[in-house]
Amino acid sequence: MRLGVAVKILGQAVKTHDTRRWQHDPHLSVSLVYLRDVFGYLDRQGVRMYRMASDLAPYVTHPDMTGFHGQIEECAVDLALLGQLADERELRLSFHVPISSVLNAPEENIAHKAAADLSALARILDAMGLGPEAVVVTHVGGTYGDRFKARERFAARVLALPDATRQRLALEHDDQQFSVADVLWVHQRTGVRVVFDRLHLQCHNPEGLDEVEALAACLRTWPAGVTPKVHFSSPRTAMHLVERRDAEAGRVERTLRVPHPTEHADFIDPFAFVAFLRAAQAAGLPDFDVMLEGSGKDLAVLRLREHLAAYAPDLLTSNGEIHSTPDRRPLTTDRQP
Repeated sequence: MRLGVAVKILGQAVKTHDTRRWQHDPHLSVSLVYLRDVFGYLDRQGVRMYRMASDLAPYVTHPDMTGFHGQIEECAVDLALLGQLADERELRLSFHVPISSVLNAPEENIAHKAAADLSALARILDAMGLGPEAVVVTHVGGTYGDRFKARERFAARVLALPDATRQRLALEHDDQQFSVADVLWVHQRTGVRVVFDRLHLQCHNPEGLDEVEALAACLRTWPAGVTPKVHFSSPRTAMHLVERRDAEAGRVERTLRVPHPTEHADFIDPFAFVAFLRAAQAAGLPDFDVMLEGSGKDLAVLRLREHLAAYAPDLLTSNGEIHSTPDRRPLTTDRQP
């Protein structure tokens, strides 16, 4: 089992992608230089799973900035070399589309832009020569007053995507609107694989699904021979300081913010994580990788490994990695929640 980190790196001063504004001609080629440094850091830390920034190729789908549209083709050689490097280091890569990409939006221009975003990210993974474990994760989107019609519209838009894009797609349930049951409904109609998110299930589970059964149902949506991925985070429980700059008054206002259960904590609750793994193991579920979504990023991954060594050493291999969960019994396709 691999533990992953999303985008930002805190343990070392490395950039993850070219964040310059369009006036300064940002480019995918610059992002790939930064990404090579990120890969080096992850390799030294023994982290084998990473979510790349969704704007790795800046403005590549902007409808009014066509000069940025050819970046992927311009970087074909560098992308292939970086993909080969990731493969040599057994580094699993993925993307997660930005919140502004809403495929099921009623407005055709918004949906068209979302489809372009998905296709661009899929093309990057293809250009890197990555296998089917490298996915582009998205959400269903908004309900727009009718959740059933909204998910039907999403399914129809998925089926209209190019085959190469659809093969890279993975769908995640969310913490407020579309549940595990909703995304499994989409899977049954489109074949898109499903990413299980534990915190989202805890926050939004109107069907009252059992956690292990929901996890099992999501794992079953992945093709044979492809290791599924799941998301795990702990809810923020501590108050934290929020700064707001008042430009007119020339001062910075600081207030304490009460946390909401949907917010991610900086680090992972090790006891909840151990209980999650042991429940999956007791149910005989197949192996899966875990993207940790703690706000502490790579520090959260490193800290969790330390905690596992202290509190659940039996879950670790001799080189400090997490044991693969044995597949003790087959999962049949009729066991849907």
